[in-house]
Amino acid sequence: MTVRPSPLIIEGAEAINLLKACAAEVAAGRLIPYLGTGVADLSAPSVPTTPEKLAAFLNSKVAVPARVRTNLWGAAQFIDSRKHRKTLVALMSEAFAAPVKPNLVHEWLARLPAPVIVSSWYDGAMAAALQAAGRTDFVEVQGSTRAEVGEARWFRFYDAAGAETTAAAADAATTVLYSPHGSITPARNFLVADSDYVEVLTEIDIQSPIPDVIKERRSARGFFFLGCRFHDQMLRTYARQIAKRSVGRHVVVGDPAGYTRNELKFFAEYGVAVVAMPLESAMEIVTRLA
Repeated sequence: MTVRPSPLIIEGAEAINLLKACAAEVAAGRLIPYLGTGVADLSAPSVPTTPEKLAAFLNSKVAVPARVRTNLWGAAQFIDSRKHRKTLVALMSEAFAAPVKPNLVHEWLARLPAPVIVSSWYDGAMAAALQAAGRTDFVEVQGSTRAEVGEARWFRFYDAAGAETTAAAADAATTVLYSPHGSITPARNFLVADSDYVEVLTEIDIQSPIPDVIKERRSARGFFFLGCRFHDQMLRTYARQIAKRSVGRHVVVGDPAGYTRNELKFFAEYGVAVVAMPLESAMEIVTRLA
């Protein structure tokens, strides 16, 4: 009989103590915050905050086949193939046109000299929080589609004012904001269609699509997953490769009962401890320590 691995579940007072330790490690630059769609949800935004909701939005604009209707990457690919890339970018821009107001998580992180912050959704709220805090010492690196004619770059760099900059500027920045799937701001970079990921997934095992500055800065740090779901293979693949060869503890905040079997297996295999607590409650504890 095969015994399925189970992740370490932390509850009660032990969970509170672990959150306090994680907050201290983030503040000291030893733990990398990895923000999922649940962080944007804390702002009660008017933008889609899950891949499924974004797929539904796209389907409301362009009827896609039933077989991919609930799959974001497939729905986006259908629109890209049948209606042109410009239509897909326009619809993604419409979906995220309403700015997501930075919340307590974004504002907490914006006050810290975090070496890396990962933002895995398209809303742009973390960059907005850094700008609102008056931070000029950060550079954002975004995943960039190679689908455009003549485009050979895996990613693009932007300074605090939103102007395109260089890898050298990112190396010198206090904080690197990493948006692996792109963002609505400042230049509407979106990795979302299946075709966007074909080359990425071909080379991601050898880490070519991961910026060198991220590979260097993660090498002595763990990850603090906030508001993240990994119920889709694409999301698990990206998290696995971004955290690859990192050193330190890995912690995710969420309700174990709400995770899928594949998510729990993913946490167990990669030593991710689960703090069994709603994200908002956890963040109230963490941000009070700031």
